[in-house]
Formats: sequence, C-alpha cells, structure tokens
Amino acid sequence: MTIFKIACVLFTVLLLSLPAAAKADDLLIWSPAKLSDRSYKATMGFRLPAEWETSAGADIALAATKGGAPLPDSEQAMLWGRIVRTNVTPAGQSQRGVKVSVDTLRGSGALTLSRSRSWILSDSLDVQSSRSVSVGYDPVDARQASVTASQALKLIHPWTGTALSAGAGLSNASGDFSSSVAVSQTILPNLNLDASMNNPFSEDEAGSLNLRYRLNW
Repeated sequence: MTIFKIACVLFTVLLLSLPAAAKADDLLIWSPAKLSDRSYKATMGFRLPAEWETSAGADIALAATKGGAPLPDSEQAMLWGRIVRTNVTPAGQSQRGVKVSVDTLRGSGALTLSRSRSWILSDSLDVQSSRSVSVGYDPVDARQASVTASQALKLIHPWTGTALSAGAGLSNASGDFSSSVAVSQTILPNLNLDASMNNPFSEDEAGSLNLRYRLNW
C-alpha cells in the first residue's frame, strides 16, 4: 500500500503546482476520442511550460451495450501527473522525466522514472538510447509491489532511412527477462518496412514483418 500512497501524494503535489495561469487555452489538455460506436475516451488536464514541464490530468473512458447500459469493467478513471525536462544542443537532445499514474477504480498505481538521449555519432550515424524504471502496486495481484526495468538502443542511418534497434527488460514480479531486436527501412517518404524479433535464441521467440503506410490530411 505504500507505493500507492506515494503515487497519490506525488500526483497531489503536481496538481497543486499548477497556478491559476494554467487555465489559458494553450495550457489546457482536452482530447476526446470515439474508439468505436459505443466506446469513448477523453484525456483532460493542464500543462505548465517551464524548465521542468509539469502536467497533470485524468483519462476517462466508458463503453456501453446497444441498450445503453455500461459494459462491466469498461470504466476507466486514471489520474496521472508528469514532470519532464528536455535539454537541446546542436549535437543532440536529452530528456528526463517522472510519471505517476493512479487507477482510482481498481486501486493500482505506478511510478516511472525515465531517461532518453539522442545524439549525432558521425556524419552518417545517429544514436538514440532510453532507459526506465517503473515501480507498480496492484492490490489484486498476489505479488502486490513490482519493479520493472528496461533499456533500448537504436542506430539510425539518416541518409538511407535505415534503423536498427535492440531492447531488454527485466521484471521482478515474474522474474522474466525479455529482449528484442528490430530493423526499419524507409521505402518511400510515407512507406516503411519493419521487421522485429522478440526473445531471440529462446523457446519463446516470435517475429513479425510489417509494411506501414502513413497518410496525413
């Protein structure tokens, strides 16, 4: 229960740190979406631009039957808060952040610390790295508290649109170690070919091959 209380306290601190000036339209977060004919989701909150950009809000979701009755376990009321600091230099960019989320309906919560960096390694190669540690609490789970750590590295050749990435993760809840490798190739400005392999060299290995087309309007 301690992790859940910490998440609630941190969320309250984030929310109280937003001044009255955050009521301006450009600082308001409002993103409603219709997921299907009878399911809806909305993200609402406030954003405070600063050296450490602070934002807080809630995700609300609901699904209903044809008769209009709410579907069991379809409701979502997630409170969240986030603090992010971004540093930009001519040679690259780095970002550090803290995120808190609390599921008010089910009593679960999570605290995530993350860090990412991208920089120019040479004239023909860019590098992106990221790492995160998440502490979670779930009152229903037999092992209520859990810690998950992950790390990823991506090499990008900007002139050909080729990217090679690798990632790994470890969770103390299940004791499982996961890994993945992937390659992405830009064929046309809006067309990409992606290939990935999860847990290579293990009994649980699984691969996928996707062709993605992006259309903006």
